[in-house]
Amino acid sequence: MEPMSSTPFERTQHVAVLGGGPGGYEAALAAAQLGAEVTLVERVGVGGSAVLTDVVPSKSLIATADAAVAIAEASDLGVQFYAKGDKGKPLKPEIAINLAAVNKRLLALAGQQSEDMRSTLLESGVRILSGHGRLEGPNAIVVSTGPGGTDFDRVEADTIVVSVGASPRELDTAKPDGERILTWTQLYDMKALPEHLIVVGSGVTGAEFASAYMNLGAKVTLISSRDQVLPGEDQDAARVLEKVFKRGGMTVLSKSRANTVERTENGVLVTLSDGRTVEGSHCLMAVGSIPNTADIGLGDAGVELTESGHVRVNKVARTSVPNIYAVGDCTNFFPLASVASMQGRTAVFHALGDIVIPLEKVKITSNIFTAPEIATVGWGEHDLEEMDGLVYKLPLAANPRAKMMGIKDGFVKIIARKGSGTVIGGVIVAPKASELIYPIAVAVERRLTVDQVSRVFAAYPSLSSSITDASRAMHLVNIS
Repeated sequence: MEPMSSTPFERTQHVAVLGGGPGGYEAALAAAQLGAEVTLVERVGVGGSAVLTDVVPSKSLIATADAAVAIAEASDLGVQFYAKGDKGKPLKPEIAINLAAVNKRLLALAGQQSEDMRSTLLESGVRILSGHGRLEGPNAIVVSTGPGGTDFDRVEADTIVVSVGASPRELDTAKPDGERILTWTQLYDMKALPEHLIVVGSGVTGAEFASAYMNLGAKVTLISSRDQVLPGEDQDAARVLEKVFKRGGMTVLSKSRANTVERTENGVLVTLSDGRTVEGSHCLMAVGSIPNTADIGLGDAGVELTESGHVRVNKVARTSVPNIYAVGDCTNFFPLASVASMQGRTAVFHALGDIVIPLEKVKITSNIFTAPEIATVGWGEHDLEEMDGLVYKLPLAANPRAKMMGIKDGFVKIIARKGSGTVIGGVIVAPKASELIYPIAVAVERRLTVDQVSRVFAAYPSLSSSITDASRAMHLVNIS
């Protein structure tokens, strides 16, 4: 009897990824690292709309707005800017925004990020096909790679990952024209700061752009159909932001719904449902997004969609078809670039037999890049109707580092379970809240108690010491 071979039988897995956004990129990279043969199909460029027309350019624009605010408010700290005028009299210079230069820079940054991601994939052995792809059954993707879709490539795969993203929702009564009526992907063609920007929609996208353009110096009107901005977010955080908006000169029209947006000779005219009108130079439509799932063969492959067209997935990003996974904004899970990336890795780990930790929505950290930023993780205060919890909110203005920096708005809020004191959520409203939320996210992930968090040393002075201060205030006395 011949001895068995010491080398186990290995079968190369073929993984095809449709869409090269954050989720598709991470899925392709993870699959290559695990030894699979990987093909990525992308129609606009690696990074997808998140890198090229959405997250990267928008956050770069917001960073520019933050810089403008820092310069404008420097005088509060005793820093003053003057130039010598006639007869030695000082002239106070004005802050000017060269929007054409700003947009050129941020689009270049986006392009560079896309190229860096493409290089990383190629170095990892991923095959990249440029073109429009669609599923042909559960085991193949057909890609039109020539002009007008004349040339085709067929990619057969054991596992398919769908990462086709979403596009701005358009209304028939407010059709974007790319010049005066705009989606958030069309803002970067503007050569000058809009004289009066009307933003329709007060969700995350609307609030972020309203905040950015206000801080860049434009007149801004925000039309919100709800009682306050950021419906569904922490109410205390939304109140702080709305106060900052109004103090900065923004007009916030609450409980107002835009019926129509029309282009005029020199701008736009927005008509509200109650008959009122608002005139401006430009209008940004921020009324949600729709998944790019139509006409790509999902139905024929047996993939189940929601009524809104999103792909139904479970906690490991698996669809109704066992070997097809879906990640990112095209799914019904959670529309964040960071979540898409995690879904991409999770999907591939599950498909290729690696260790998988199913994703839980209550552990997701999210951030709204307004000024100040709003970062959240875990359960919210509104969830406490369903559970026994404790909430403590500490104003940021009480923090010594905040005083030094001239920060007047914001807070740290910690949410914990009664009895055990386990941290189950948190909200931070502050400059760079996206960085400050991380310790609370770790506490939620590792199920730390407020007492355990309070025992971690924070530098003095620092904004992060507000987290330890808040957790110390929630100390639970143990008499046993």
